[in-house]
Amino acid sequence: MTHAHMTVAIVPSGDLDASEAFYRRLGFSVDSDYGHYRILSDGRGWHLHLTRVDGWPANVEDNPFGLYLYVDDVDAVADRVRDLIIEPGSPHLKPWGTYEFAVSDPSGVLVRIGRVMD
Repeated sequence: MTHAHMTVAIVPSGDLDASEAFYRRLGFSVDSDYGHYRILSDGRGWHLHLTRVDGWPANVEDNPFGLYLYVDDVDAVADRVRDLIIEPGSPHLKPWGTYEFAVSDPSGVLVRIGRVMD
C-alpha cells in the first residue's frame, strides 16, 4: 500500500487514554505517541490520528464528528465491541446496501463499521 494518496481523520479527544483504549478494541494499535497526539492504524488500511483537546466536547451528545470504517469481517469487529453497539440487533443489512453497526467513542464520535453488500 502506498501512502501517496489517502485520507486520515484527525479526531479530537478530551481523554486520549480512553479514546486509545476504545480504538484498540476496534483493532487499531498506536504507531506513534507524542503525548498530546497519537497516530493509530490497524496495519491493513485504517489510519486515525487522535489529538488532545481539553474539555472536548462540552457535551458528549453534541459531538458532530463521525467515522465510517470499512472492513471485510464486520461480525468479528462487532464481537469485540458488542457491549457498545448503539442499535439493538446490529450488525444488520441497511436499506442503502451496507451490513453495519455503530458505536460511539468516549468523546461522542459516531463510528460506523461495515461493508458494502454486493
